[in-house]
Amino acid sequence: MFRRDYLVRLIEDMTQMIAKVFSLKQERKHTEALWELDELFKRQFRLNSDLLRSLSAADIEQLFRSHGYLEADKLQSAVRLMEEEASLLLDLEREEEAVMLYTKVFQLYLKSALQGADLKLIGLTERIGMVKERLRSYALPETAMRDYYAYTEQQGMYAEAENTLYQLLDNGKMEYGEAVQFYQRLQLKLPEDLVKGGLPLEEVHEGMDELNRRFPHTAVNGDKSFT
Repeated sequence: MFRRDYLVRLIEDMTQMIAKVFSLKQERKHTEALWELDELFKRQFRLNSDLLRSLSAADIEQLFRSHGYLEADKLQSAVRLMEEEASLLLDLEREEEAVMLYTKVFQLYLKSALQGADLKLIGLTERIGMVKERLRSYALPETAMRDYYAYTEQQGMYAEAENTLYQLLDNGKMEYGEAVQFYQRLQLKLPEDLVKGGLPLEEVHEGMDELNRRFPHTAVNGDKSFT
């Protein structure tokens, strides 16, 4: 109960701050907006923007671990502020910094989702989609792509998971056997769930056929359990 009350108060503070930041952006007071975000970071998370910009996504994730447990909702809340900061940096034409920060935001949103964050707390599903769209012109780290692959499958977004799987395969970041296992898992799903996820059973079989065409030698000598 205490944890939930804390999160509710945190989101209320964040909502007010983001509204204030938006107003400052409208007035083209971007520096003041960055200061406001930094103050909220310090007040709510005992962190500052400079530190978060200097750390890797993995290091930031560790800051939100307690006794080996990831405080996923607290993390996604902090990352929401990081996303707002990235937007301000982009408005200031500090594109390189903005892209680096957006990439961390994408990675940490995914970590939060995969570790059981409340998807409704800040609209996490929508935020992940928006940040990915922001980064569509940029190459993403392998870890981010793998987490996105796991996240889309977890959320039943099977067509998107398949697209990501082939990106990983094309970049040499996934083995044939792992791809086969993806299609085997899909075979166990209800047909209506596959349709909802954009990948009907017929297309699951077509995907496996395409995989075998791409890796004919491995398909012949490797895993033959897919039917």
